Amino acid sequence: QVQLVESGGGLVQAGDSLRLSCVASGRTFSMYTMGWFRQAPGKEREFVAGIRWSGPNTYYADSVKGRFTISRDTGKNTLYLQMSNLKPEDTAVYYCAAALTFRLDVSFTVGYDSWGQGTQVTVSS
Repeated sequence: QVQLVESGGGLVQAGDSLRLSCVASGRTFSMYTMGWFRQAPGKEREFVAGIRWSGPNTYYADSVKGRFTISRDTGKNTLYLQMSNLKPEDTAVYYCAAALTFRLDVSFTVGYDSWGQGTQVTVSS
């Protein structure tokens, strides 16, 4: 199994930037894909961004394209989400996730095997 720990959340104003980190431990050599998801109160968990652990391919939800950047440092087993020009609608708990098998579509929550505990991001207007 893979253990994931997120950090970097906080309270910011609209237009600000924030960087989330997720450190992976355990069977990290088994990871195919890592992703960021978020869940706002009363809403379902939604895909934000994904990245193939062994290669450069990245994927984004339309709502964050051009504002968020996902990246990873394989040497540190760390996943990042750089968030810029934040909006109040970005307010949510952000989760990182790891998939231990290959799936073509990275946006489905069912494709991920391990999840972090989440970190709160609040954007005030």
